[in-house]
Amino acid sequence: MLLKVGEKAPDFTLASHLGSDVSLSEFRGRNVLLVFFPLAWTPV
Repeated sequence: MLLKVGEKAPDFTLASHLGSDVSLSEFRGRNVLLVFFPLAWTPV
């Protein structure tokens, strides 16, 4: 699914590095940067 500039991202939930679940909706009104590490040694 592609989003256009200015569109809101759909809500989703992922496991955090601390073991708890985190939902995008918990950060409503704040800037969010998502970084995905496909492999531990992959530079960002």
